[in-house]
Amino acid sequence: MIKKETKYIIVTGGVLSGLGKGIAAASTGHLLSSRLKIVPMKLDGYLNTDPGTMNPIEHGEVFVLDDGGEVDMDFGHYERFLGVRCKFDWNITMGKVFAEIRKKERRGDYLGKTVQYIPHVVDLIKSKFYEVAKKEDADIMLIEVGGTIGDIENELYIEAVRQLKTEVGDKNILFMHLTYVPVPSGVNEQKSKPTQQTVNLLRQRGIQPDILIARCSEYLDDSIRKKISVFCGVEEEAVITGVDVDDVYKIPLIFEKQGLAELIHKKLGIYSPPDLRLWETLLHNLENLEKDVTIAICGKYTKLEDSYASIIESLMHCSAHTKHKINIVWVETTDVEEGNQSIKKKLEGVDGIIVPGGFGSRGTEGKIEMIKYVRENNIPFLGICLGLQLAVVEYARNVCEMEGANSTEIDPTVLYPVIDILPEQREIEDKGGTMRLGAYKAVLKAGTLAYDIYNSEIVWERHRHRYEVNPEYHSKLIAKGLIISGRSEDGKLAEFIEVKDHPYFIATQAHPELKSRLQEPAPLFFGLVKAAIQFKASKEEQ
Repeated sequence: MIKKETKYIIVTGGVLSGLGKGIAAASTGHLLSSRLKIVPMKLDGYLNTDPGTMNPIEHGEVFVLDDGGEVDMDFGHYERFLGVRCKFDWNITMGKVFAEIRKKERRGDYLGKTVQYIPHVVDLIKSKFYEVAKKEDADIMLIEVGGTIGDIENELYIEAVRQLKTEVGDKNILFMHLTYVPVPSGVNEQKSKPTQQTVNLLRQRGIQPDILIARCSEYLDDSIRKKISVFCGVEEEAVITGVDVDDVYKIPLIFEKQGLAELIHKKLGIYSPPDLRLWETLLHNLENLEKDVTIAICGKYTKLEDSYASIIESLMHCSAHTKHKINIVWVETTDVEEGNQSIKKKLEGVDGIIVPGGFGSRGTEGKIEMIKYVRENNIPFLGICLGLQLAVVEYARNVCEMEGANSTEIDPTVLYPVIDILPEQREIEDKGGTMRLGAYKAVLKAGTLAYDIYNSEIVWERHRHRYEVNPEYHSKLIAKGLIISGRSEDGKLAEFIEVKDHPYFIATQAHPELKSRLQEPAPLFFGLVKAAIQFKASKEEQ
């Protein structure tokens, strides 16, 4: 049997950060995925091992993979657009690279040589490409280089992909560069100079792009496309507009209409015609929403919506399947905690609420008051991770009469530690090591809301947390009516909880938003939205 040759698509960016390389890469992969196995990789220049310890306001949401890897938001795009389950070794950071180089040097792997950026660091980076390609039997390695051309942080990655072309051959590699074409106010003319300059920077590093994705607020004029083609040495039909859209799921369709897939087919000698039928149907639903419903997200990072990117995505997926526009109301719970606004006023017109995950004590009392209000007023509620923990705290205080019950994360000396860190986690010193990370198996109890939602006894959801519902209090909570509807495989940990005689009050220790897809919304979110629709309808009938 002849081993197939893996093809490589390298995605770089220029001019400025935040142009959407991850979306562009994921959309490109989506167009090629009908017949080919696409394996995405992301090369990050930061010296952190992963983004797990970064502030969400600075870096955005931390995305957790099945294998427990903590990666950035682009992997969420990869999974949602490509339908793959990404792995931690598909993400390379300079922190990982230098840690491995130092380890190899101390071990004597370099046989007394002077260890240098070139060849040693660059060779290690290239070896990661080949290792993943072989391990995953990839048809196409889709490699996104983080940052912008000219950044010190990504220079070694750029050199690695430059050398890759010589090693795999011109017919097996394609360079796609994302750039920016501004339309300055008052001028109202598309400007190609930033694109010319960033392509010059790329050429200085020995790379000539095959395709340019030009991000712009409007489709490029033919004259600008021709100008970019001439000055950048790219065929005119290979200058693609990455036009601004109100919904990123439109990007694959926009790329396809401009012939992107066909360009790649010709360059790499492959054939994998896009199958966009279901995608188009769901997008049609999103553009023809019949009614609306309002969901409140109650958190402490609400000033930066990227902190909750996967939750927003999950709600959009539900919108496509229910044909309801979902209005999101951001509730900063510190305002409630400080007595600035009443809960009733905050939740006026709200048909359901989500209390998402998070760390630390700020805003928790406000969340607890919110949870009490929706529990007592039959408003649909979904708690995620910390949301489950605070729902248990609220129930312990107000139903089980455990005055002052709390989490030891918030109050280490609390009398009723209904949420606590497990003893086996206390001795771990590495920050990430103290958490349950990745996909864990849960066993659902028949006859519960959780069981009905998933229609299964066994579910796998991803986790990212340190604290658990204290097993010592399980029986007391159950005795007072709290339902532990899902447990860990060994039966010790509460994975799902719910409340009797409530239209929709459920929480999970996991992060179900991380596995939601446009084609298949996360079950707990789908259940919340359907309950919110019913809740709104019942209000209108009154």
